[in-house]
Amino acid sequence: MNLSESQIQSIVTSVMTTLQVQSEKDGCHGVFDDMNVAIEEAKKSQKIISRMSMDQREKIISKIREKIKENAETLARMGVEETGMGNVGDKILKHVLVAEKTPGTEDIKTLAWSGDRGLTLVEMGPFGVIGAITPCTNPSETVLCNTMGMVAGGNTVVFNPHPQAVKTSQFAINICNEASLECGGPDNIAVTVAKPTLDTSAIMMKHKDIPLLVATGGPGVVTAVLSSGKRGIGAGAGNPPAFVDETADIRKAAQDIVNGCTFDNNLPCIAEKEVVAVSSICDELMKYMVEENGCYVASKDVQDKLVATVMNEKGVLNRKCVGRDAKTLLKMVGVEAPEGTRCIIFEGPKEHKLISTELMMPILGVVRVKDFEEGVATSVWLEHGNRHSAHIHSKNVDRITEYARALDTAILVKNGPSYAALGFGGEGFPTFTIASRTGEGLTSAATFTKRRRCTMSDSLCIR
Repeated sequence: MNLSESQIQSIVTSVMTTLQVQSEKDGCHGVFDDMNVAIEEAKKSQKIISRMSMDQREKIISKIREKIKENAETLARMGVEETGMGNVGDKILKHVLVAEKTPGTEDIKTLAWSGDRGLTLVEMGPFGVIGAITPCTNPSETVLCNTMGMVAGGNTVVFNPHPQAVKTSQFAINICNEASLECGGPDNIAVTVAKPTLDTSAIMMKHKDIPLLVATGGPGVVTAVLSSGKRGIGAGAGNPPAFVDETADIRKAAQDIVNGCTFDNNLPCIAEKEVVAVSSICDELMKYMVEENGCYVASKDVQDKLVATVMNEKGVLNRKCVGRDAKTLLKMVGVEAPEGTRCIIFEGPKEHKLISTELMMPILGVVRVKDFEEGVATSVWLEHGNRHSAHIHSKNVDRITEYARALDTAILVKNGPSYAALGFGGEGFPTFTIASRTGEGLTSAATFTKRRRCTMSDSLCIR
């Protein structure tokens, strides 16, 4: 059924109003007034989920997938309306990607081996109730992706969402619980509080029944989780460089870089944040970016105005600029950009504030280097040791290998847009919790399990 723009907006408004009413009632579809109560209810549900067969868990996950697709546009519009970040079209695509490619119970595997002294099994068991902190950049995508993976592993989850995206996150949590109930599962497989705060986050992190913490957000929240004294999975900052050498398909590189950078207005942490280009092809690359990919070249004056607008003197980003499109950002500094402007580009040194800082907005500084060796060193410096994501455009396999080893990131995309790493135009699966800091990389259902060994001594080896 095709709905008009006004009908869709009416649905979004109705959902957000309903959530406001529901969040004031204790225990409504996973939304509680008290964090301790939320954790207790999730604990009750986890005892049920952990005893379910893999087939039963998979039915719940399949139902969540269905509901994500049914509500993809509503979730996308809610996210943009509540946070002011990103764009509806790309957020719809992200929700469909989550629905179709997030790993479920197939990711939970058993390792077995036998020998003269018997049989040993190593199985993936649940942690229990997982505590998760989610960002405002991908509020529903992170909740839905994590819930499917955590439930597949036999866990339940309590979320402390970002306060700027609480309604969108709560709606996603409601979807997960409705899916479970419709499949004969328990309510409260995912829970949260009506009004998440730093205090509710602290309660969650210190609670005796939370053995594993998962943080998706900035360096501050990741540091807090990793300082909790508990097992923590930290998905923090990145500043992914896109390096282009003289062997690359320059025209395609320009298209891939701009497509990756502008996807959802540069909110994904894996997105291209700056470009490093060998001098001999730098002008050609920028020419294609402008003439064929909707880029606007910022003058020195415009660059200075952007610096003053998108961040303060200490380099802290202006939230009113994060996730905004290029035309909006230019309008903020008094520039009326032509129709079709997608990205703001300029050439500058690697130390330029708009280049060295992870912006999460479609501004791409281009750093010119004399050769491949300088390009690698510059890319390493710009990535700041986050070990998160990096990209390269080159037809030289040896160079790609050298670059990959030097950057040592959880994600490396070669000759494609950044989002190819998440299974969108490339092979693989999506996740919105990329744990570069703690080493898990792209998280999935298996990440949210613990390994348990069971040994039968001197028996059941029948070879």
